[in-house]
Amino acid sequence: MDFDQLASFLEVAKQQSFSRAAQKLFRTQPAISAQIRLLEQECGEKLFDRSGKKISLTSAGETLLDYAQRLHQLHRDALQAIAELEGTPRGKLQIGANEATCLYVLPQAFALFKQNYPQVQISIYRNYSHKILQKVQDGAVDLGILTLPLKANSIEVMPIFKDEVQVVVPPQHPLANRKSVTLEEMASYPLIVPTTGNTRHMLERMLRAYRNRVQISMELASVETIKKFVGAGLGISVISRSYALPEVEAGVLRLIPLKGVKFYRELGLIHRTDRHLSHSAKAFIEVIRKVRSVPEGKITGRAGK
Repeated sequence: MDFDQLASFLEVAKQQSFSRAAQKLFRTQPAISAQIRLLEQECGEKLFDRSGKKISLTSAGETLLDYAQRLHQLHRDALQAIAELEGTPRGKLQIGANEATCLYVLPQAFALFKQNYPQVQISIYRNYSHKILQKVQDGAVDLGILTLPLKANSIEVMPIFKDEVQVVVPPQHPLANRKSVTLEEMASYPLIVPTTGNTRHMLERMLRAYRNRVQISMELASVETIKKFVGAGLGISVISRSYALPEVEAGVLRLIPLKGVKFYRELGLIHRTDRHLSHSAKAFIEVIRKVRSVPEGKITGRAGK
C-alpha cells in the first residue's frame, strides 16, 4: 500500500467512476484499475462494488476511506512542514468562502498576501457556510470564512467583518426615497430572498408576524443575481450594505435602513485547533488582521463548547 495507490482509491471513491478518476489524475483507466486491484489484494477484500456503470464503496472500502483520508492529510502536512523549514510561506493554501465574501471582503487581503508571498498558491473552495465548516472539520480546507454565529467543537474563530443589512430597492420604487422602512412595509412588496443561509433564516424570523402577507417573488443563490433582479424591478430584498455600495453610487439601487430593528451580518475566519497551521495559513491570518483591522488576541476560544 503506497500513497499513489491511496490517491487513486480516494479519487475513484470521490468520482464514483474509474474513468473520471483517471481523467482527474491524468492516468489511463487500466493504470487506475491495476492500482485498485493491488490494494484489494493487499486488503484481502473488495473495495468497490461494480454493477454496470455504477461504482460504490463496499464495507471494506468505507473503512479504508477514513484511514486513507487521514493518511493523505498527514502526507500533505508532512510535505508542507518540510517545505516550510526555512520559515518562508510556500506551497498551497486552501481557503473556503462564499461568492460574496470573495467579491467584497477578501480582494484586498488576497492582493496583499500574493504581493508578500508570491510562492503560495491559493485555492478557493466556494460554498455555503455549513459546507465550508464541514470542509474545515474534515481537514480538506485550511481556513474558512463563514457567517457567524457558529457552533462547532475544536474550532477557533476570528471575527473579521461586520456590516449592517439594509433593504435594497430600485431607484423608481415607492420606498426609494424613504429614510427608513418598517418590516410591515417591507412585507407589503414582492421579495427576492437568498435561497438559504443566515440572511434568509434571519429574514424569515423577522417577518414571521407578517407571514400571511409576505410574497416571495424569487429565491436566488447569488448576491450578484439578487442585485441584478432588484435593479430590474422584480422585487425588493435585503443585503449587506457594503455589497451594494457600487450600485448605489452608480444610481442603480437604493439602500434603506430598517426601522426599529438592527440586522447585522458578521463573518469569522476559522480553523481547527487540533491541527498544525502552516506558515502560509498563519501569514494569511496576519494579512487579514492588517487589512480588516482585527487586533491581536481577537481570536476567540473554542466555539460551541
